[in-house]
Amino acid sequence: MKLKRRRNLVKALDILDQPIRFNPFLFSRTFLLWALLGLIGGTIAGIYWIVLEYLTHRISIFEGWEVIPVMAICGLLAGLVIHFIGDPGEIHLIVNNIRFNKGKLDPKNNPSMIISSLLCVASGGSLGPEAPLVQVTGSTGTWFGKVFRLKGEELRSMSIAGMASGFTALFGAPLGGSLFSLEILHHKHAVEYYKAIIPALVASCFSYLIFAIIIHLGLGATWEVAKYEYAGVFDFGYAVLFAMAATSMGWIFIYSTKFLKSIFDKKPLPIYIKTLIGGILLGIIAYYFPITRYFGHEEINELLSEDHALKELIAILIFKTLAISITVTSGWRGGFIIPLFFVGATLGLIIHQVFPGTNLTLTIVSCMAGINACVTRTPMSTTILLTTLTGFGYFIPILFASLTGYFLAPKIPFISSQKEIQSLQE
Repeated sequence: MKLKRRRNLVKALDILDQPIRFNPFLFSRTFLLWALLGLIGGTIAGIYWIVLEYLTHRISIFEGWEVIPVMAICGLLAGLVIHFIGDPGEIHLIVNNIRFNKGKLDPKNNPSMIISSLLCVASGGSLGPEAPLVQVTGSTGTWFGKVFRLKGEELRSMSIAGMASGFTALFGAPLGGSLFSLEILHHKHAVEYYKAIIPALVASCFSYLIFAIIIHLGLGATWEVAKYEYAGVFDFGYAVLFAMAATSMGWIFIYSTKFLKSIFDKKPLPIYIKTLIGGILLGIIAYYFPITRYFGHEEINELLSEDHALKELIAILIFKTLAISITVTSGWRGGFIIPLFFVGATLGLIIHQVFPGTNLTLTIVSCMAGINACVTRTPMSTTILLTTLTGFGYFIPILFASLTGYFLAPKIPFISSQKEIQSLQE
C-alpha cells in the first residue's frame, strides 16, 4: 500500500510539473498552489484565533490583584515551553531566514511558538498574535513548497505568501498583508521580492476568505473612529505634525526596549525566569491600569468610546509603552503592531485634549500610522492597513503620516535583521 501511494504521489507531482497546455490565460498550476496555501493558512489562523479566544475568556475571569499571580504563572509556563520544546525565535529570525536562508522557514519550532504565544497573548501580554501567525503560516509555506519540489525564488515566494496569509487573516486586509510581508523583510528595497507579490496576494485573498468563514468575520472597520471630514490642504500638514509627535513616542519605545533588554541580559538567566519576572511586572501594571492588559485589538475601541481625563491618558500612554517593552524583552512571544496602534491612539486622544480644535479622527489615525512606520519601517502596508482597520476614507493623509514616521525613524532599526541588511547594502 505504501509503495502504491508513493507511485500515485509521484504521478501527481509529475502532472503538476507539466505546464497547462493550450492555456491562453496567465492562470496556471502555480495559482492553484498559492490558493491552496492561502486556504491552509486561513484555516491555521482560524483555529488559532478560536483557541486564543477560548483561553482569553477562561483567563479573563481573574481580575484585580489576581492578575498578578495569573500572569506570573502564564509567563513561567510559556518560558518552560520554550526551554523544553525549543526557542521559536522572534521576527528578526524570520527576516534572516527569508533573506539569507533561501527563503526557508523551519517548521520544527512551530509547536513551541503556538503554545507559548497562546499563553502569553491570552493571559494579557502586550503583544498580539500577528508574529506567531506569520511564523507558523510562513513555515507552512516553506513545507508546502518543498512538498511540490519548488526551489529558489519559487520556494522563497511560497514562504512569503504563507507569511502574508497569516498576517492578512488577522487584519482582514489582503493588500496590506501582502505588502507587509515584503516591507518587513527589506525596508529599503521591498521591490527585491516583488516576484512574491502576486503569490502573496492570491494566498492572502483565499486566507481571508476561509478565516472569515471560520470565525464569521464580516466586512467593515475594526476600530470605531468618527467619520473624517476633509477640511482642506492644511490637513496634510496636521497629519505630518501629529506623526512627528508619534515618531517621538516611537523613539522612546525603541530605546526603552533596548534599555530593558540590557537589564535582562546583564545576568544570564533561564528563559522561564525571565518570562516569570516579565509576568509579575505586567501583572502589576495591569492591576493599576486594566486597559493596558492584552494586545489592544478590543481595547482600542474601549479607549475610544470612554471619556478619560488627560492625566489618566498620559498614565495609560506611559505604562502601555512600558508594558510592550517588558513583554518584548522578557521573552514573551507575540507581535507588537497592534499594541503600537494602541499607543498611537492614546497619543492622539492626548493631543486632541490639549488642542481641542484638532480633528480627532485625523489626529488618532496619523499618530497610529507615525509610530508604527517608525518602529517597523513599513509605510506602504501601514497606510493600507489603517485605511482598512479604521474605515478612514482618505488615503493620502495617512500616507503622509506613515512616510513621516518612516523618514524620521532612528538610523539603527528596531528589528535587528533590518540593520544587518542595511549594513550589507552599504
